[in-house]
Amino acid sequence: MLVHLYAYCGFPRSIRGLQTFMEVLDERKAKGINDEMGAEASPIQDEPNKYERGKENLEKLTGVIQTGPQTGYAAFAPVIEIFLKEHLFADIFDRDVLTFAERELVTIAVISSIGSADPMLRSHLNICLNVGLTPEQLQQFIGIIKSTLGKKEAKAAQEVLDEVLENRD
Repeated sequence: MLVHLYAYCGFPRSIRGLQTFMEVLDERKAKGINDEMGAEASPIQDEPNKYERGKENLEKLTGVIQTGPQTGYAAFAPVIEIFLKEHLFADIFDRDVLTFAERELVTIAVISSIGSADPMLRSHLNICLNVGLTPEQLQQFIGIIKSTLGKKEAKAAQEVLDEVLENRD
């Protein structure tokens, strides 16, 4: 999760998260608690190329075929679209340590904590629904956001979720 998050919250926060996690593990080890390490990611395949793999992953996530001319930020700065497909949706999403649904829950948590990113949150809440999470599960997750991040963040996330659910009906 901490490695996945750097794409959404940046290297400094992700690295600080890893350092904090290491400190927690060291404290637990000093108390005689030996935590089991999780599985390593399987090697990533080279075929098809990273751009095509990222495009395929993005299509699975969004349920939308990735064709046609780019719009918005991708048209304004085409290289970002390449980075997103090759790095985020290929290099990172191809790693099999987390499922797509687990990755999306981590993503909506960090986007909610950062705030002021409603278009991205909207997109990822839709992806959550596309990868099998239910509206009820997302409502429960908003409750977790409220208890861990705060009422303000939960209210903002709830407003975006309400909009997403209304538009899907």
